[in-house]
Amino acid sequence: MADSTEGDTDVQYLGLLVLALIALIAGLVIYPFIIGVNVTDWWKGRSVTPVDHIVTSLGLSRMCIQCNNILYFFIYPLLWRNRDSLVITLIGLSCDFFSSVNMWLTSLFSIVLCLKISNFHTRLFLYLRGVIVHRTVYLIGASILLSAVYSLITLLLTVTKNSSGGTYNTTMANAMTNCIDSDYAYHFTIGVSSPLLAYSISSVLLFSSLYHHTIKMKMSSNSSINLETYYSVMKFVSITFIYNTVYFICYICCILHYYVYCVNPAWLYIVLDFLTVLHSFYLIYKTAKLRSQMSKVLQNVTDFLFQRKDTEIRENIEAVDL
Repeated sequence: MADSTEGDTDVQYLGLLVLALIALIAGLVIYPFIIGVNVTDWWKGRSVTPVDHIVTSLGLSRMCIQCNNILYFFIYPLLWRNRDSLVITLIGLSCDFFSSVNMWLTSLFSIVLCLKISNFHTRLFLYLRGVIVHRTVYLIGASILLSAVYSLITLLLTVTKNSSGGTYNTTMANAMTNCIDSDYAYHFTIGVSSPLLAYSISSVLLFSSLYHHTIKMKMSSNSSINLETYYSVMKFVSITFIYNTVYFICYICCILHYYVYCVNPAWLYIVLDFLTVLHSFYLIYKTAKLRSQMSKVLQNVTDFLFQRKDTEIRENIEAVDL
């Protein structure tokens, strides 16, 4: 029975590793493309909007998350008996850091969109629009700094816990008492709820603003007004809100599962990887510049493949004639 159980575990791990590699390959195609397009525009002196800065930073953080996760898949089987090892701790902290950066940048992305698109005219809203939209680069740096502070506090809590004699126990009987800690719970709640609250408020405000604006335009006497653009933006906000909500829920489940059972749920991290890949692909689809460049890349690849195929056919025909 032990051999059968061990074999099933190996098969499950191999399956998860294959899925992780598929997500990694997809991510290494999409994320560098997003980064490359915006960096090329900046290098050539073309206009780069605040949204472009955030999307580029999002692509970089998500690429780092996937590389970190695939590293964990290869390292963890070698060091699973020593979960307090420095390597496992650093990988876990880097995963928390990049995940926090991703969440803060996603929230910042929603806030900037809300300020740029919404038609509120209050003094506070106009002031925030002038301050935030024109200082996006500094806010990206602030998001990274907040995530670094969050990870540093996690490291200090871990060091304090280990130095006081708290060690991880692999038995399920003691998992509840050894892995979960009230300090971790408070720290985790604050670290996750802050970007989630900011994102939720900005998304609801943006959607409500667009919704009320479309209602007013429908009631107006001008029937030639095209509302497709507004509907498209509302759809984009809704899908992004659903993605971000699911991502937050999965991330919370990952952390709670680890603190309760002392085991990282690998399949949930793979789900997070696929979620970020799908959302990044959706960003490419909804962004005109990225969509245009992607079409050019696909067209060049198609032309190259067909040209190579035609060359091979022509060479085969010449060989037969000879």
